[in-house]
Amino acid sequence: QVQLVESGGGLVQAGGSLRVSCAASGRTFSSYAMGWFRQAPGKEREFVAAISWSGGNTYYADSVKGRFTISRDNAKNTVYLQMNSLKPEDTAVYYCAARIAYYSGSYYQSMEEYDYWGQGTQVTVSS
Repeated sequence: QVQLVESGGGLVQAGGSLRVSCAASGRTFSSYAMGWFRQAPGKEREFVAAISWSGGNTYYADSVKGRFTISRDNAKNTVYLQMNSLKPEDTAVYYCAARIAYYSGSYYQSMEEYDYWGQGTQVTVSS
């Protein structure tokens, strides 16, 4: 079992940057593949980025590729999402998710593949 707590959301102007964090409880964080998803008002939750438990493999949605960077620090049980060149359409509640991964390079982009979710953190980008 792992508990996830997101932080770092806030209000930022278009073109600005923000980093959101997800702190995980539990001793086996390094065995979990992690992902970030987001949900804008009136829209379905969508995939943003994923990272393998080793940190060696990452994957991004086309909409954020080149602007967002996912990373993790297994010693701190934390995964990060660095968001640069933010756009108003990036406004959403951002959720982190976790699941056990049996291979160091595995990552997942489907909501259904994740077992644990945080409560979300609001990111608002003003134009």
